[in-house]
Amino acid sequence: MNADIDLSQLDQFKKFTKVVADTGDFQSIKQYEPLDATTNPSLIFKAVQKDEYRPLLARAIKDNPNAVPSAVIDALLILFGLEILRLIPGRVSTEVDARLSFDSEATIEKARKLIALYENNGIARERILIKIASTWEGIRAAEVLQQEGIRCNMTLLFALPQAVACAEAGAQLISPFVGRIYDWYKKANGRDYQGAEDPGVQSVGKIYHYYKKFGYATEVMGASFRNTGEILELAGCDLLTISPNLLQELRDARGPVTRKLGVETARAADLDRIATDEKNFRFLMNEDAMATEKLAEGIRLFVADTVKLEHLIRSGK
Repeated sequence: MNADIDLSQLDQFKKFTKVVADTGDFQSIKQYEPLDATTNPSLIFKAVQKDEYRPLLARAIKDNPNAVPSAVIDALLILFGLEILRLIPGRVSTEVDARLSFDSEATIEKARKLIALYENNGIARERILIKIASTWEGIRAAEVLQQEGIRCNMTLLFALPQAVACAEAGAQLISPFVGRIYDWYKKANGRDYQGAEDPGVQSVGKIYHYYKKFGYATEVMGASFRNTGEILELAGCDLLTISPNLLQELRDARGPVTRKLGVETARAADLDRIATDEKNFRFLMNEDAMATEKLAEGIRLFVADTVKLEHLIRSGK
C-alpha cells in the first residue's frame, strides 16, 4: 500500500480501470498515454479552432473539393482518427452525425461509410468504435452493425433502460454520461452532490452491476465527468473516458485509490431484469425526465457543433 501511495492517483487508478482520453487534442493524448481515445463533434469543432489543427481541416476540404459539407466532415473525422491511432495502442471512437439519431437505416449507412474510409487507410475495423446515440433507432442500428463486425460505442446514455437495450443488441460498449446526470439533479434539487451520493455515479454503478450480474459482454465506459471525485468513485468500472484537465488533476494528486466496483459484488446485487421491447423502452424513458431531457439536449448540442463545422467548411477556413 505504501508503494501505491507514492504513485499518482492516475497511475493507481489505471490498475483498476482502463483509462481513455476524451479529447481530440493530440498533445494531451501523448501526455497521458491512454489505452483508447474518444471524440465527438464538439471536441472536433473545439480542436479545429486551434492553429495546430487547422491544417487537418484544410486538408479535408482540399481532398474533397466537390463534396457536400457532411462528407468533408466525415473525411475530417477520419483524419483525426488516423492521427490518434498513431498515438494509442487501442481504439478510437468516431461519431455518426447526430442528425441521424432517429434514422436507423441512415445511421447504418453512415457507419459503414466511416468504417470503409478507415479500412481504405489500412486501419482494421477492430480498432474503431462507431459512436451512435442511444435512441431506440440508434440501438437498432447498432444491432445490425455489430452483426457485421462493426463495433459500436453507444453514447448519450443516461438511464438503465438504454443500457439494457444496448446490451441486448450486442453493442460493444456504452458511454453513460455521469456529469450530465449530475448537472440535471443539481439544477433540479439545488444540491451539490458529492462522492457516492452523486446520481451520475450511482447510475453507472447500477448499470455495471446489472451487466455483470446477468453476464452481458458489453463494456461500460463512464463519461462526461465534472470532478475527480466522480472518477474515483467508479474505480473498477471497465473503462472511463476522461478529459485532459481531470487527467492532469489525477496525475498531480496523491493518496490511496481503492476499487469501488467489482464483479463479485455485482453478482450478489438484488436486481430484476428489465424488458427491452420497444414499448417498454419508450415508456421507461418517458418516466425518466432526466434521461429524456438530457438525451434530447445532447443530440441538439452535437448537431449544433456539426452545423458550425459545416459553416467553417463552406467558408473555406
